[in-house]
Amino acid sequence: MTAARVAVYGGSFDPPHLGHVLSVAWALSTGDVDEVWILPTWEHVFEKSHQASYEHRTKLCEAAFAPFRDVQLLDIERQLGGTSRTLRTLEALQEAHPHTSFRLLIGADVLPTTDRWHRWDEVARLAPPLIVGREGYPQPAGCPITIPNVSSTDVRAALGSDRNIQGFVPGAVADYIRQHGLYSSDP
Repeated sequence: MTAARVAVYGGSFDPPHLGHVLSVAWALSTGDVDEVWILPTWEHVFEKSHQASYEHRTKLCEAAFAPFRDVQLLDIERQLGGTSRTLRTLEALQEAHPHTSFRLLIGADVLPTTDRWHRWDEVARLAPPLIVGREGYPQPAGCPITIPNVSSTDVRAALGSDRNIQGFVPGAVADYIRQHGLYSSDP
């Protein structure tokens, strides 16, 4: 069943961390959306390279968001191929789901980069941003919470130097990373 109000949450999710999980919990709890659709990037537009394959990042997302019944994982960016652009993805989603209203779930840390996004004004028109606060960034208007400033980069760095990541990623994500030897400094 397709929800009428959906928050689209895209990102590298390399790996997904508790900040991602808390953002989804907040979005679903506000009552502004019925579902959150998770969209791992296929090829990052800002030339960030993914450390884990798309398949592993998809499995990590499945593990991270499994506790939520109103979350779906979509592989639309893989289907579209090429560089992932939010506008192109939103247009494809809107065409496939014409009766769905979309919001773009983003953290406050993303706001300073929207000037680099392809046609940000059009993105915001198609899917008005649902902005969650992030520690260390200005508090967005209308957002009563601030999530911890956890980053996938910091999680990968901790894993690469064999530091404990407990409390930074969901337990199921940590288990998957260990089982598949992801982000390890070992060859």
